[in-house]
Amino acid sequence: MVNLDYVRMYARQAHAGQVRKYTGEDYVEHCYAVGQLYQSWCAEMNQSALYAAVLHDTVEDTPVTIKEIQHQFGDRVAEYVWYLTKPESFVGDRTQRKALDGARLALAPEVVRFVKIIDIMHNAKSIREHDPDKWSTWRIEMIKLLDAMKSESVWKSQAGHWAQRKYSEFIAELIDGL
Repeated sequence: MVNLDYVRMYARQAHAGQVRKYTGEDYVEHCYAVGQLYQSWCAEMNQSALYAAVLHDTVEDTPVTIKEIQHQFGDRVAEYVWYLTKPESFVGDRTQRKALDGARLALAPEVVRFVKIIDIMHNAKSIREHDPDKWSTWRIEMIKLLDAMKSESVWKSQAGHWAQRKYSEFIAELIDGL
C-alpha cells in the first residue's frame, strides 16, 4: 500500500549512497525536507504533490525512470515528478537546459510549481553558505526560473497564510546585492 512512509523508503533506497555536495549528509534528507516544507507551508494538502516533493530528484539523480514512478505511484505523481525533473545533459548547454526547464515548469500545475519553489528555497541556503561563486550565477538563474513560473502568484495561491512571509524573505535574499 502506498503511503508517505513507503514513498520515503522508496526515495531512501533510490538515493542510497548519495550525499549532499556541501554538507555531506545523506542526499535523501534534502528530498525529505522539501516534502516536510510542502506539508508545513501548503494551504491545502495534495497527496500527489507531497509524494512528488519527496521523489522530486529521484528520476534526475538515480537510475529510477518515470515509468517506474508511474508504476509505483500512479500517473499523477509521475506527471508531477516529470515536471520537476531537469532536462538530460545531452539536450544542450546549461543555458539551453535552463530555458527548457523554465518552459516546462511554466506549464506545470500550480501545486508542482509550489513544490519547485520550495526545492529552490531549500537548495539556496547551502549554496549561499558554502559556494559564493556558484551563488552569484545560480541566484540569477533562479530569479529567471521563478519569473517563468509566475512564482509570486503561485505562492500566494498555494501557501497558507502562516507561510506567506517566507516567499518575500526568500526573494529579498536572492536579490540582495544585485
